[in-house]
Amino acid sequence: MRIEKMTDFSKILDKAKELEAKMKESQENIKKIEVIGVSGGDAVKITLNGEGEMINLELSDEILKEDKGILIDLIRSAHTNAKSHLKSKTSEEISKATGGIGIPGFKWPV
Repeated sequence: MRIEKMTDFSKILDKAKELEAKMKESQENIKKIEVIGVSGGDAVKITLNGEGEMINLELSDEILKEDKGILIDLIRSAHTNAKSHLKSKTSEEISKATGGIGIPGFKWPV
């Protein structure tokens, strides 16, 4: 029985090491992700990288003629849209790494 338990524990450790390697690879893949959030019929576009940093903001010439308050709302909306896409993409990447196993209490910084 003792040998059996050691073998089981060894298998668990091997799986944990495998999962750790996959998670590191997943983190590197997430850094490479870019998503675009849009609002106002593509008048505002925000690009975020995998770490949630804004790397681009595009505003159409027409939208610049709008009231400042409307422009602010559209930028916020595009940012929210981009964050939603990023959350979805990072979840997909994590699922690939973990084989669909959720990790309780683990949240990506998005």
